[in-house]
Amino acid sequence: MDPVQVREPDARYLRVPEAVGTLVDSCVLIDVLADDPQWADWSIEQLECWAHAGPLVINPLILAEISPRFERAADLEAALASLPLVRQPLPWDAAFLAGQAFKVYRQTQGLKTSPMPDFYIGAHALVGNLRLLTRDAARYRSYFPKLEVISPSA
Repeated sequence: MDPVQVREPDARYLRVPEAVGTLVDSCVLIDVLADDPQWADWSIEQLECWAHAGPLVINPLILAEISPRFERAADLEAALASLPLVRQPLPWDAAFLAGQAFKVYRQTQGLKTSPMPDFYIGAHALVGNLRLLTRDAARYRSYFPKLEVISPSA
């Protein structure tokens, strides 16, 4: 077995139909909200492009990752109000897949003790038939090879 790929051929969440939307990773939202001088233009352009292909989706983990930039929940909500984002809960089926990817990560190279949110985000995109918009593509491509990843290096 390839150590960086989670395989379970009969699992319903590994049959990947065409994406119906785009899960937006926190790094892309931070680029836009912070007007990052290097990445804001790219991130805005990608959000505009992929909004035409289906909903732009966030989940509670993504919201949690951007929340430290704000003092109050109302401030975060106000900042996000200008973006056409759809909120989705974390899919139950993504939990097992995220845990399996994390297990492979820890067995092969994992020194970082808490990358679980990244694995859950990738698993959510995969089981939710979503592509993933991120600037941090390497981990997602390694652990979720069937996931469509949009990144600057794509």
